[in-house]
Amino acid sequence: MKVIGLFAVSITAVMLLFAVEDFPDWADPRSPASLHLSSHYITSTIEETSVPNIVTSVLADYRAFDTMLETAVIFAAGVAVIAILRRPRKKTAKKQKIEVGRNRTYQDRIIQSVSRQMVPFMQLFALYVVAHGHYSPGGGFQGGVILGASFILIGISSDLKTMLERMSEKYNLLLGNIGLIIYAGIGVCCLLLGANFLDYSILSRILPATTPVEARSHGMLGIEIGVAIAVMAIMIAIYINIASDGKYDKGL
Repeated sequence: MKVIGLFAVSITAVMLLFAVEDFPDWADPRSPASLHLSSHYITSTIEETSVPNIVTSVLADYRAFDTMLETAVIFAAGVAVIAILRRPRKKTAKKQKIEVGRNRTYQDRIIQSVSRQMVPFMQLFALYVVAHGHYSPGGGFQGGVILGASFILIGISSDLKTMLERMSEKYNLLLGNIGLIIYAGIGVCCLLLGANFLDYSILSRILPATTPVEARSHGMLGIEIGVAIAVMAIMIAIYINIASDGKYDKGL
C-alpha cells in the first residue's frame, strides 16, 4: 500500500509541475483573471449583490458552488478522522465508573474560571463574525472556527467529559450534517423555484419585501450560517478524536 501511495503522489506531483507552465506569471495584470473577473467583482459587487465585502460576495455568491465543495471537503476530513480514530466503547466498560481525563488536564481553578467566563464572549463574537461577514472581514468559516474553539477551550481547561456535556458526540455529528444540508438546501430551493443552483436572486419570490439583489445578500447569509455550523462541528469532532485517541475518555 505504501508503494502504491508513493506512486500516486509522484504521478500527481509530476502532473502539477507540468501544469504550472500554463499558469500566468505572478501578479500579471494581463492575466485573464485580472482582465475580466477581478474588474467585474470590484465594480459590480454592490450593484449585483448588495454586499460591500467583495471577498464574501466572491466566495458565497459568484463561487458559491466551489465553496460548497470546500465545505464538503472539511466535512469529509472530519468523517475520515472519526472513521480512523473512533473506537467504540466496549459493553463491559459501560459498567465501570470512569473518571474522565482527571489526571491529564488542567485542574487550576483560575484557568477554569477564566475559561468559563471567556466562552460566552467567544461565542457571541463568533455569531457577530458570521452575521457581519457581509460588511467586514468574517463569514461562516471564521465564525465556525471561533465557535469550535470556544468548546475546545472547555475541553482543554477542564476535561472532555465537561465538554461533551455541552456538546455530545450525537449532537455534534448531527450539527455537521445540518450545516451541509442548509447550504445544499438553499441551492435546491433555487432549483425548485426555476433558477440555477445557488442563484439566490430567485429567492425574492418567497422572501417578503425583498428585491432580487437583496435576495442574493440574504441567500449568502443563509449559507454562511450553514458553513459556520458545519465547521464548528467538524473542528470539535477532530479535536475530540485526536485528543483522546478516539476513545472519548481522556483529553490532552
